[in-house]
Amino acid sequence: MFNFRCVFNSASTLCRQLLTPLNVNGTVSQCGSRWLPLQRTLSCSVVRHQEAEANTGKDFSHFPPLPGQDSALRWGGKKFEELPIVHVKATYNNTHIQLTDSAGQSLVRTSCGTEGFKNIKKSTPIAAQTAGISAAVKATAKGVTFVRVVVKGLGPGRLSAIKGLTMGGLEVVSITDNTPVPHNGCRPRKARRM
Repeated sequence: MFNFRCVFNSASTLCRQLLTPLNVNGTVSQCGSRWLPLQRTLSCSVVRHQEAEANTGKDFSHFPPLPGQDSALRWGGKKFEELPIVHVKATYNNTHIQLTDSAGQSLVRTSCGTEGFKNIKKSTPIAAQTAGISAAVKATAKGVTFVRVVVKGLGPGRLSAIKGLTMGGLEVVSITDNTPVPHNGCRPRKARRM
């Protein structure tokens, strides 16, 4: 039977030997006759965080702003509300992608059918990814880099379209699911008799 207490004691003494001769700066220690570069990443990040808080002022918050509240966050010099929106409609047979500005004016529109996929191939994730890449290339040609994404529907191209947007060079800031969910609205069809 192996004695784990012996291994633990030797490891703890080794750690104590390494950490005892640290300088005040915490950058270099001398262990025996060797000089070892040791960095205190935690203390450096804490100092950096405190300096950032001092620079930004006392209104700094880790929580996102409430609607209507002003925020210091900017993406390419634009506020969150001013970012263009990519609407992804993922149906069972196709995936439509449309880029609009913050006011709702259409900038780019594409789908799996317009990318050359026909019939059953339109409903594949590969087709949705291709449509997303095409939409991203057209959007970057118009000068768009940061976008918000709103997804509607339960089709197979849901996630692949977003992946295609990022592969095409767009930076996705947020993803919102806008799928309509009925609260037992319409009466379903009668059951098929077999």
